[in-house]
Amino acid sequence: MSITAAGTAGHSGRALLAAREQGRSALVGYLPVGYPDVPLSLEAMRVICGDGDTPGVDLVEVGMPYSDPMMDGPVIQRAGTSALARGVRTRDLFAAVEAVAATGTAAVSMTYWNIVDRYGVDAFARDFANAGGAGLITPDLTPDEADEWMAASDAHGLDRIFLVAPSSTDERIVATTQACRGWVYATAVMGVTGARGQTSSLAPELVARIRALAPETLIGVGLGVSNGDQAAEIGAFADAVIVGSALIKTLLAAEDAGTPGDFTALRALTSELAAGVGR
Repeated sequence: MSITAAGTAGHSGRALLAAREQGRSALVGYLPVGYPDVPLSLEAMRVICGDGDTPGVDLVEVGMPYSDPMMDGPVIQRAGTSALARGVRTRDLFAAVEAVAATGTAAVSMTYWNIVDRYGVDAFARDFANAGGAGLITPDLTPDEADEWMAASDAHGLDRIFLVAPSSTDERIVATTQACRGWVYATAVMGVTGARGQTSSLAPELVARIRALAPETLIGVGLGVSNGDQAAEIGAFADAVIVGSALIKTLLAAEDAGTPGDFTALRALTSELAAGVGR
């Protein structure tokens, strides 16, 4: 199955293809719903979508806070823990997706599978699609354990974005990309998420392996990008540059300064990252 063909790329994949047609990589921005609170988190997502004066992301990755965030670094954990303490609920994820979709920007969600499973897989897929969502990134769900999700995502027209890592075997990469619809998420460093001073040297090698094994696959690279120069570096070989912790840091700093609704730094960083990918 080709996941870049026009009929099968899915909503999120089409965002990556549109960027490719412009001769650049797409920019994907991750923010968690519920931080600093639900209304402000929705406003932050609208900010990174850009407006007529400032460029924004091509795709928003809406994070759903979870009580046991085993793959998240300290920045995302701090924001997620605060969101949970302040009462964020799964239904707020659908509100966030709807808010993003209303801007004309595609939205996917990064969520731990237990949240979907507890809600009900088909019901979650239905409500997510009805909110205008494009698909899910499922970091702790592998394709060989995803029969129920495969069926639900097919039924509701949602993208399936699974993860591969530098440690993935060739066989695992092939199986994972075949199960994806939209694009595949290449985790470019080993370990938890978080902005880094330098991008991973493993990223180009992993992307090259994926392209050799699954040449039609769209590839997003995440974990570690924190500025425009790094975005340009990753964008030179990946179809999408994924940024999360660096964006969230601006929200944490604003709250620490007593101005949680000040998105000046968030807007500036988004503009810098957009320039880095040539948007």
